[in-house]
Amino acid sequence: MRYRYDKISITDFGGVGDGRTLNTKAFQEAIYRIQHLRRRGGTLLYIPPGVYLTGSFNLTSHMTLYLARGAVIKAVQDTWTWPLIAPLPSYGRGRERPGGRYISFIHGDGLRDVVITGENGTIDGQGDVWWNMWRQRTLRFTRPNLVEFVNSKGIIISNVIFRNSPFWNIHPVYCRNVVIRYVTILAPYDSPNTDGIDPDSSSNVCIEDSFISVGDDLVAVKSGWDEYGIRYGRLSSSITIRRLTGTSPFAGIAVGSEVSGGVENVFAENINLYNTGIGIHIKTNIGRGGFIKNITVSDVYMENVRKGIKISGNVGDHPDEYYNRNALPYVKGITIKDVWGVKIQEAGLIQGLKNSPFTGICLSNVNLRGWPGRRRAKWTCEHVSGASFEVSPWPCSELASTYQASSCFSSP
Repeated sequence: MRYRYDKISITDFGGVGDGRTLNTKAFQEAIYRIQHLRRRGGTLLYIPPGVYLTGSFNLTSHMTLYLARGAVIKAVQDTWTWPLIAPLPSYGRGRERPGGRYISFIHGDGLRDVVITGENGTIDGQGDVWWNMWRQRTLRFTRPNLVEFVNSKGIIISNVIFRNSPFWNIHPVYCRNVVIRYVTILAPYDSPNTDGIDPDSSSNVCIEDSFISVGDDLVAVKSGWDEYGIRYGRLSSSITIRRLTGTSPFAGIAVGSEVSGGVENVFAENINLYNTGIGIHIKTNIGRGGFIKNITVSDVYMENVRKGIKISGNVGDHPDEYYNRNALPYVKGITIKDVWGVKIQEAGLIQGLKNSPFTGICLSNVNLRGWPGRRRAKWTCEHVSGASFEVSPWPCSELASTYQASSCFSSP
């Protein structure tokens, strides 16, 4: 992590951490100073203990946002004042509503060499007002993410608590060289679409040593939505996820469903999941196009999970009626190994597409046990081929082959 010799404090710019004073101007002026003075090696913006209420603000290159222990950056809940920005080109519209989208609480576009870190201070999105708008169907535009970097590189996020995001928590999109580690991400179990970390059309991303408890997928790798993602054509690749623990009503580790730019070379290991809807979820749909290939998930423990493994071609909605129904995704080279699960309601569902079967689905040393005294967990498969080795309960016939297992599991 880069050491910044130049350091300033938000209090130097009139910041007040009393939980009532609005600090938007203080953040804007501090970051303007960092951007225009351009100190060699960049500048650290120090947030001392206290609760700093603020509207959304933009970061700049070559800066560190440092939250001291006891520091809280808290979002205002004046949704009517929240700025709007254009939709992402790989989505073509807001993810929830047509048109633009509300800017993320902390935002960065076209940046390099940015660090968000500290002593486990908190970034609080105060998302309940946004969740209620979603539930009441009064949203005019797509809710803001908590932190988003667009077209940026050299990003480090560490040692910070993220709480109550209005929408997705951490969203690097069109980025490269991103490290997210030692973070805690929290949102109520019933908070809508509060994904933990969503690398999106990004490469060389490392997510590690973190705890996530939210209302949607803990980590979801994405790359664009139907015809817009196909046209933009930017994939997600070389993504590592390791030493992650969490709970969610949806998925622990997910790929998709927005994968129209393609996803490849994802490696996840040492994952612990509790009270989760789906342990491992790889998802796409007719009209997505794109591909999902070379995905390896290993060393997973899951407990009290509705469905252990799901790989499906009929998940997710569409941005509009103009998507190409002949744009079929292809899925191949999925390796899932060394998985132990207890209190699993259903072992797995692997459902490919009739005109684009999923191939190279490889299961090894996967043991998914049901609830004591209840019906044994089972597998359901369709339009899929692959191999299995030491899988319990015994997988469906499409994956029951063992003669090709050695070649299956030696492939990347």
